[in-house]
Amino acid sequence: MIEPTTLARPYARAAFQFAVDNTAVDVWYEALQLLTSVVAEPRVARILDDPASTAVQRAETVSAVLGDDAPAGLSQFVAVLSENHRLSLTGEVTRLFAELKASLDAATNVTLTSAFDVNDETVETLSSALKAKLGKTVDMTVKTDSTLLGGAIIRAGDMVIDGSVRGRLHKLATALKS
Repeated sequence: MIEPTTLARPYARAAFQFAVDNTAVDVWYEALQLLTSVVAEPRVARILDDPASTAVQRAETVSAVLGDDAPAGLSQFVAVLSENHRLSLTGEVTRLFAELKASLDAATNVTLTSAFDVNDETVETLSSALKAKLGKTVDMTVKTDSTLLGGAIIRAGDMVIDGSVRGRLHKLATALKS
């Protein structure tokens, strides 16, 4: 099965390039966030999931909810997503667009997922190290996931550093199966 990120990436890149070409990156980012909310709205989702609705009807429904304030090109983008049955990927498209926007702004979004709460000093030290390694400003988000057992996972774009106990156990199990 193809990962949603893989499916969403070309749409995010196309939207981002269009936004850059039209000097509307911030406007498009806000519009994509709104689009994600619209598609997730239960009443709209029912219409989008209705097998009797056509791609044109789905696109028109979403565009009608977005209203006339949508940036130029967004309704065509929605139509392409609808035609290719990819409206459900709007959240992933928005996330990838945000990453592209951050790289344009010379910043990167980093998620630190830890088994336990991480103190501010550790977060600051990690942010500084990542800033030096990546050469970008780091916007750090910290999450807690007790299923990791211990350690942490760091995600920065396509880079993943898995230092969790669960990850190490998985690597050990894979090595033992070989």
